[in-house]
Amino acid sequence: QVQLVESGGGLVQAGVSLTLSCIASGPISDVNIMGWYRQAPGKQRELVATITFIGTTNYVDSVKGRFTISRENAKNTVSLQMSSLKPEDTAVYYCNAQLKRIGVVGWRDYWGQGTQVTVSS
Repeated sequence: QVQLVESGGGLVQAGVSLTLSCIASGPISDVNIMGWYRQAPGKQRELVATITFIGTTNYVDSVKGRFTISRENAKNTVSLQMSSLKPEDTAVYYCNAQLKRIGVVGWRDYWGQGTQVTVSS
């Protein structure tokens, strides 16, 4: 019932900007930390950025200064603004959220299906 759906991926040239969006829908009562992860071909999934309910952010070193994570709590959405994209940013990007479902006790992590970002040189 709870779903996280990403959008905004695509094929772009190095140096340009791209914004990813994710919306969490369903019987959700609370959303804590939200974030973006990515997985490049042949590599493990890595954390890209996280943001707390009040807006505290954290980024992996490789994207600091280039990527900006933001959220809109009333709509249960999280976005990732990516600028100065590099070929090494090529990966499937996944949305993640720690949330509570209505009528269910306890926090759980939920994941989106992923959106492909390909950066050509």
